[in-house]
Amino acid sequence: MSLVRSVALLGAVLALVQIPETVRGQSSGASVHPTASPMASATRRVGEITIDGRLDDPAWAAATPIMSFRQTQPVEGAPASQRTEVRILYDDEALYIGARMFDTLGRAGVRAPLARRDQLLDGASQLTTDKIAIVLDPYHNHLDRIWFEVNPAGVKGEEFGNDASFDPVWEAAARIDSLGWTAEMRIPLTQLRFSRDSVQTWGLQVWRYVDRLNEQDMWSFWKRNEAGGPPFFGHLTGLQLGSRARQLELLPYVVSRAQYKYADALDPFHGNADRTMRIGGDAKVLLTSNLTLDATVNPDFGQVEVDPATVNLSAFETFYDEKRPFFVAGRNAFSYGGFNCMFCDNVSSLDLFYTRRIGRAPQLNGYVGGASAYADLPDNTQILGAAKVTGRANGFTVGLLDAVTNSATAQYRSSGAPNQPVLQEVEPLSNYFVGRLRRDFRDGASTFGGILTSTLRRLDDPLLRNRLRSSATVGGLDLNHSWSHHDYTMIAQFAVSDVAGSDSALALTQRSSAHFFQRPDRRETTDGLFDVSYNPSRTDLRGYGLYARLAKDNGDWLWETAQNWRSPGFEVNDLAFQSRSDYKWMLVNVARQWTTPIGPFRYLNFTAGAQRQYNYEGDKDDEEEHYGIFTNLQNFWGVNAFYIHHPSSLDELLTRGGPVEVKTGYDYSSTQINTDQRKTTVLGMRLDFGHGISSGTHILRLQPSVAIKPASNVFVSIAPNYNDDEDAAQYVSAIPDPTVALGGTRYVFAFLHQRSLSVDTRVNITFTPQLTLELFAQPFVASGAYTSFRQFAGPRTLDKQIFGQDVGTISYDPSASVYTVNPDVTGPAAPFTFGNPDFTFRSLRGNMVLRWEYRPGSTVFLVWTQERSGSDGTGVFDLRNQSGALFRDRPVNIFLLKVNYWLGR
Repeated sequence: MSLVRSVALLGAVLALVQIPETVRGQSSGASVHPTASPMASATRRVGEITIDGRLDDPAWAAATPIMSFRQTQPVEGAPASQRTEVRILYDDEALYIGARMFDTLGRAGVRAPLARRDQLLDGASQLTTDKIAIVLDPYHNHLDRIWFEVNPAGVKGEEFGNDASFDPVWEAAARIDSLGWTAEMRIPLTQLRFSRDSVQTWGLQVWRYVDRLNEQDMWSFWKRNEAGGPPFFGHLTGLQLGSRARQLELLPYVVSRAQYKYADALDPFHGNADRTMRIGGDAKVLLTSNLTLDATVNPDFGQVEVDPATVNLSAFETFYDEKRPFFVAGRNAFSYGGFNCMFCDNVSSLDLFYTRRIGRAPQLNGYVGGASAYADLPDNTQILGAAKVTGRANGFTVGLLDAVTNSATAQYRSSGAPNQPVLQEVEPLSNYFVGRLRRDFRDGASTFGGILTSTLRRLDDPLLRNRLRSSATVGGLDLNHSWSHHDYTMIAQFAVSDVAGSDSALALTQRSSAHFFQRPDRRETTDGLFDVSYNPSRTDLRGYGLYARLAKDNGDWLWETAQNWRSPGFEVNDLAFQSRSDYKWMLVNVARQWTTPIGPFRYLNFTAGAQRQYNYEGDKDDEEEHYGIFTNLQNFWGVNAFYIHHPSSLDELLTRGGPVEVKTGYDYSSTQINTDQRKTTVLGMRLDFGHGISSGTHILRLQPSVAIKPASNVFVSIAPNYNDDEDAAQYVSAIPDPTVALGGTRYVFAFLHQRSLSVDTRVNITFTPQLTLELFAQPFVASGAYTSFRQFAGPRTLDKQIFGQDVGTISYDPSASVYTVNPDVTGPAAPFTFGNPDFTFRSLRGNMVLRWEYRPGSTVFLVWTQERSGSDGTGVFDLRNQSGALFRDRPVNIFLLKVNYWLGR
């Protein structure tokens, strides 16, 4: 399917949603809101207001205060225990909020920790605080949720939806006094998006948190077993807004970077020190009153936190969260494929946009790095520029993004010509495009939309052309529908993928871990226009994915049923994250929840359900039943536990392209306890234990944690993670052997005992809300010991034959670290060898970030990053020796100074 055809199809389908209002049915708040929503009025500002948190400006007297608040916790529906008054003013430039939070204990009752911006948002950390939050729905579409908060120490926070990367330039200040505390906010209208109407009504919610009482009060009340959110907001009226001036914001930056590491004296490409300087910048332009253009040129992301260390022994890629500011900001506009379940296990969403594909490490680095002991490999692909347009237009929520990455070249010296450097392109010039449109109906209770993604690569180099796809196009449609006051919901998503390239590149795609088309026992199936069989001469590949869920999400009794399918030819890894295809997954759950106190519980939820999965040949390759209990206790502790029974089932992935075998089932349980988050010391413990059915293997995961708040401006957390896992069928190697009735290949497995320990350590020190110091460090040690090398006795079986015990002989040469196997002493099978797979790996990763917002929107970052690592082939988990070796390993130190300057208004 060509890009042009995909765009035309998407446009034609989306055009169908632009039907007359009389056909759609008139929008009615009564059809959405279970009760009448409260009303508040904004008053035009007359007189000056200084944002100092004091509320002593005469202008505030003209505003009618919001005073009626009810508790959502601890006593649902009861009047707020503490009096609150919130006033709202506006002018042609900004919205002004003035709030008085009374406390019966006066200043003694106020809790106000210092923290960096956004760290006091719900769920952002283990810090709790008093705070006031203003939540806006400026389009009044019952979908948007723009959150602004401030605590008594003046710490700000904001998010759009659940996206905390939303960082508008606004002002807030707070003061503690004998009556409690006060706060003032000034939110420039340039930082918000709303309609062009001269007289407007916005959605509004106001929250107050009283930390010492663990109390949360809301103005527009809904019960905890109701959907809540923007459809249940109150209404802010009286806004008479004139025409808006065009907005332009610029954020140029300059960064100086120095890297110091040990370099081999014979390495012709690297020295002990490397220093660079670069410039770039971001721009934000208000194209219309509703659409915003964000652009970046030569972006730098040196201030982001390092990825954690992992050991991946599977055939699949490791997923890492996006942390780069440009791609994190505004990602709600591109969200598609969201997955929702009350309880589910080992399932993927139909997400079509994984931003870490843009600027990724060059895909052919491994090819070049293996060609010589010395190579100069680029860490990442340079992003020449990227731009995105977000907002609303003609009733649609719009998200458009385009990014261009430069070609990347590596150089190395081959063994055949050690004195002649070889240049090799390892990533081509590429263009990435994402278009997302969504239309809402029935006051946001129903939405329909689509997405189109495209990846285009310029493959001039033969090596690139033979290994990478030249183009990839994906189109998707989605529907979200709710009814009966949002109690019932239906989600439906459907996507089609089309990738193209040379026959060799498409052959690699078919044989990749996402597809394994080459399986020798794959049964021929038909699937219409979509591909299901291996064809080494094809130059394109098509597939589809779908996800559908029908559920009752609110009330005391809850239920859900879902389907999640990926056809064998579905391929979206060019601009998304996909581990595998070829499955039809299904789920059913039933739950009972108590949202008001019952016995020792403040909240109680019991969930039970089952899931099952088949491949497109009809093999059942996953099955489980599960039960969970999730609670909050009267002492504000949280206690959760669940149990999963997973019987043995077929698995077409075990042999990594070989025949289908049977994987061992298991019983798995988990218990998690967290103490009261408001305390100076917060403890947590998670214990997971699994036992293999008829295999004698086990899974043990221990995750204790402690968070300490020794002062109002200091936060320390330590979270060890210990894993002790056994696997009776860990893949080792595939050996060509025509005597084997498994497609002419002998698949070697082993009993693997794997252990790992990591300790995530964080220290946050806040000098002022604008000046913070953050430290992160993660020591990590892992080992894997392989024993009892074996093979499956045949296809579709759980039985295994151990070399040297059940079949053949095996010997080990420690000087060469090589195993030699004679699989059948009396038969025609030839002996074969493979290397010792035992490993012990250690690493220490950490960084320190000093962040100073020296003026609104303008920031200085001083960053120190250190990484060190080492390994050996012992397979021994010895923390004492590995800790000593870790500090003898040569470190890589990176120092970075980045300064940006915000220009705007």
